[in-house]
Amino acid sequence: MTKTVNHWIGGKTVEGTSGQYGPVTDPATGAVTTQVALASAAEVDAAVAAAKAAYATWGTSSLAQRTAVLFRYRALLDAHRDDIAALITAEHGKVHSDALGEVARGLEIVELACGITTQLKGELSTQVSNRVDVSSIRQPLGVVAGITPFNFPAMVPMWMFPLAIACGNTFVLKPSEKDPSAANLLAELASEAGLPDGVLNVLHGDKIAVDGLLNHPDVAAVSFVGSTPIARYIHATASANGKRVQALGGAKNHMLVLPDADLDAAADAAVSAAYGSAGERCMAISAVVAVGAIGDELVAKIRERAEKIKIGPGNDPTSEMGPLITAAHRDKVASYVTGAAAQGAEVVLDGTGHTVEGFEDGHWIGLSLLDKVSTDSDAYQDEIFGPVLCVLRVDTYEDGVALMNASPFGNGTAIFTRDGGAARRFQLEIQAGMVGVNVPIPVPVGYHSFGGWKDSLFGDHHIYGNDGVHFYTRGKVTTTRWPDPADAPAGVDLGFPRNH
Repeated sequence: MTKTVNHWIGGKTVEGTSGQYGPVTDPATGAVTTQVALASAAEVDAAVAAAKAAYATWGTSSLAQRTAVLFRYRALLDAHRDDIAALITAEHGKVHSDALGEVARGLEIVELACGITTQLKGELSTQVSNRVDVSSIRQPLGVVAGITPFNFPAMVPMWMFPLAIACGNTFVLKPSEKDPSAANLLAELASEAGLPDGVLNVLHGDKIAVDGLLNHPDVAAVSFVGSTPIARYIHATASANGKRVQALGGAKNHMLVLPDADLDAAADAAVSAAYGSAGERCMAISAVVAVGAIGDELVAKIRERAEKIKIGPGNDPTSEMGPLITAAHRDKVASYVTGAAAQGAEVVLDGTGHTVEGFEDGHWIGLSLLDKVSTDSDAYQDEIFGPVLCVLRVDTYEDGVALMNASPFGNGTAIFTRDGGAARRFQLEIQAGMVGVNVPIPVPVGYHSFGGWKDSLFGDHHIYGNDGVHFYTRGKVTTTRWPDPADAPAGVDLGFPRNH
């Protein structure tokens, strides 16, 4: 009998009642291993109601109570790293070491949330006028929701809910229906850590669940990570309903390689950043921009390294790259490679025919490398979200920056050079939210914030770090004037010395 993943509402597993289920596939075998309950509008209401009821007490709970739960939660997550990673591998397909890395990056935000007491300190100005003080505090919003993608089924939820609940909010998480099990385990461990029922809820579903959260009057804010078209829709819909929104979209991340760069280091970085996680990450480097005469040598070095990458099931310790999430996505990624030559590119590596012995029905694709790609080709214009690396050639640093800034995306970018002056110029001139200098995937540590520019972010706030705390709280300013006891009405003696 097929395993069923149900909702987690009010501190317990709640079986789906809609009668609608989605298939969950093992990408390495192509077999459907699980079904996931898809929520109806009524089930959305039930999850939000549980969160709203829990907010009545959690929103006014002490910082000491919240952080005590979070410290216990951090310890439980640490103890169950392998269990969470195994669920990710089983349903997403990424190799176990990559899944463990995902859990580690999510834990960074739990650790940040454990220190929320410092982040939530207010401000005080005394004597702004005669006997007048002004104080500023930050308070929670209420019920907030998170809608997360398939590519990081543990990390991206942990970028959201730990900070949200640390700030005093309650949370409804709608994870991807393609790999839902990790989210349930995260919620179960939070309950084991002592998180009160209803503070964290997991609602599985499709567009019905998403629209239900975007339109629900009791949801105060929505966080989203996914593709740009959906991010734009989330932002427009939720904003129109008066909600606070942070919606992180897609990317086409460039790596500029200057002629003075260490080409071996640049090639190593390009391979890891383009093909790690099978390219299914919004911070993947998908376009290398080679400046000057280094292009041929750089492409040769990338090819040499890419041909050695071992592709196989994620639970095989010798595998370095796993399959793609679905067969349909595999076919879409392959189409960019098969159509590249007709649009002027030189196909250096074609991974579209790759299979793995014994796992022929898995969603396999090999590594592809396209050289001399034009900026008007489909492979350059679109976010492919697979192991396809495009190389573009430019004559100068200025040409490279102009090419990169012309992209509608502005998520992450990198420069490889030994020249500090060039790197400094790049940091200031490039139009992207995250910049790496000789670092190919510049995902900030937890106490800085993650987010892009242009079509890679809709809304004002980046995710986690200080921006995350500000997003999940709202400011309140109090101006106070107390009369001096010495000014008490005549005939009343408060025993206060009259010395002014």
